[in-house]
Amino acid sequence: MTDTRTIVTAASLALALLCAGWAIYESKHDSPGGNSQAGAQGRSAGAAGAPGNPNAGGQGGSSPPVNVVTAVATRRQINVGIEAIGTAGANESVNISSKTSNIVTAIHFSDGQAVRTGQILVELDRAQASADLAAATADFVESQSQYNRSRDLVETQVVSKSQYEQLEGTMKANAGRVAAAQARLSDTYIKAPFSGHVGLRRVSLGTLISPGTVITTLDDVSSMKVDFAVPDLYVGELRPGQLVTAHSNAYPGRMFEGKVVSIDSRIDPATRAVIVRAEVPNRDSALKPGMFLTVDLSKERRDALLVPEEALVPEQARQFVYVVEGAVVAKREVRLGRREPGSVEITEGIAAGDRVVIEGAIKLRDGAAVKELPASVTAPAAPATAPATAPAAAATPAAS
Repeated sequence: MTDTRTIVTAASLALALLCAGWAIYESKHDSPGGNSQAGAQGRSAGAAGAPGNPNAGGQGGSSPPVNVVTAVATRRQINVGIEAIGTAGANESVNISSKTSNIVTAIHFSDGQAVRTGQILVELDRAQASADLAAATADFVESQSQYNRSRDLVETQVVSKSQYEQLEGTMKANAGRVAAAQARLSDTYIKAPFSGHVGLRRVSLGTLISPGTVITTLDDVSSMKVDFAVPDLYVGELRPGQLVTAHSNAYPGRMFEGKVVSIDSRIDPATRAVIVRAEVPNRDSALKPGMFLTVDLSKERRDALLVPEEALVPEQARQFVYVVEGAVVAKREVRLGRREPGSVEITEGIAAGDRVVIEGAIKLRDGAAVKELPASVTAPAAPATAPATAPAAAATPAAS
C-alpha cells in the first residue's frame, strides 16, 4: 500500500513540474517583455495603426501629395519637313564594253578624264572587218552594174521581167552586206555615248576582250540623282518640284540644294516606304555616285499643339499624359503627330493651356493628389510608408 502511494505522489509532482514549465515557456514567448497582456495590447495597437483599418488614426490616413513638375501644352508653328537618308547616283551612268570579241589596239583616254559625246575611247583590231567591207563592196558594185544594164534591156524584152527582178534583189542584198560590214567596222571604234567623266582604265593594249568585259565606266555627274525613302504616312504630301537640301559628312557645313523630280509608283511592302528621287546640281563634281547623303525635304509650316517628350507615358502601343486638374491629376490617352527635338505634337486628347506632368509621372495614378514644383526643383522621392507597428507607449511593463 505504501508503494502505491509513493508512485502516485511522484507522478503528481512530475505532472505539476511539467505544467509549471509549460506555463513559463508560454509566458516568455508570448511577448518580448514576457507579459502576455502587453503582447496582446501591442498586437491590437499594431492592427489599429494598419493602413487597411478604417478606424486608424492620422498615421494610417490618405497618402501625401506627390511632388511633380509640369509644363503647359502650347500651340506654335512647326516645320513639317521630312529628314531621310539618301544615296547619290550619277545623272547618267554606264559601263563601257565591247559588242564583239576583239583585241585592243589603241586607247584614247586616261583615268578620270572628261570626254565628249562621240569621242573615241578605244580602238579594236579592224583587219577582218575592213576585209569583209571590201569584199561586200565589190559584190555590190558588180551587182549594181548588172542591174543598171538590165534596166535598159528589159524594155526591149532582151531580158525578161523575172531576170530583171532577180538582178535587183541581188543588188539590194549586196547593199545590205555592205551596211553590215560597215557596222562591224564601226564597232571596232568604242565611243562615249554621252559627255561625262570616265573612271579607271581596266584594259591594256593587246587585251582580248569579249562582250560584257568592262573597259571603263562613264558617269555624267553634272547633276546628281538622290534617291531616298519616305514613309507611306507622308505619300499624300509629296509632289514633284518640292525643294530638298542635302548634306554630306565629307563636306561639313556645305548644303546641296535641289528639287524632287519623281516619286516611285509603288510602296515597298516590307518597309512601307516610297522611293523619292531628287535632282541636285553638281557643277564642281563634289558629289560622287554612291555617296551617303542626309536629305531634308522642305514643306510648309503649320500650327501644332506641342508638349515636352518627357510628358509621354507609354503603355504598350498607346500613349498617355497626366493633366493637372486642381490638386489632382487625370490620366488621358493622346494621339501623337510629328516630332521635333525635345517636343512632340499632340493631335488628340488634350487642349492648349493644359498643364501636363513632365517629372514625377512614374509615381502617379489617375486621380492622385499632386503638388507642383518649379521646373528648377527636382521632385524628392516619396516618403516611405511607416510599418504598421504598435507605438511604444502601448506596451505595459511586465510585473516584477
